[in-house]
Amino acid sequence: MAVASFLLGLPGLLVLNLVLGPAAIVLALTALTRGTRRRGRALLGLVLGVAGLVIQAVLAVAGHGVLWSVS
Repeated sequence: MAVASFLLGLPGLLVLNLVLGPAAIVLALTALTRGTRRRGRALLGLVLGVAGLVIQAVLAVAGHGVLWSVS
């Protein structure tokens, strides 16, 4: 679960922030609660998930909404 959290949090910084961010956070917290041996990756997945949501919030407040737009 810790590795899955990391792998979902990393692309969550760029795309699908609202889907991958919470998924990474839930998996990281579950892995930490169960006492994983890969604590560093779980923490990194947690940080990346939160960072993805923060980036999405900042972009939404700034009025951009998405990182890329197709015109």
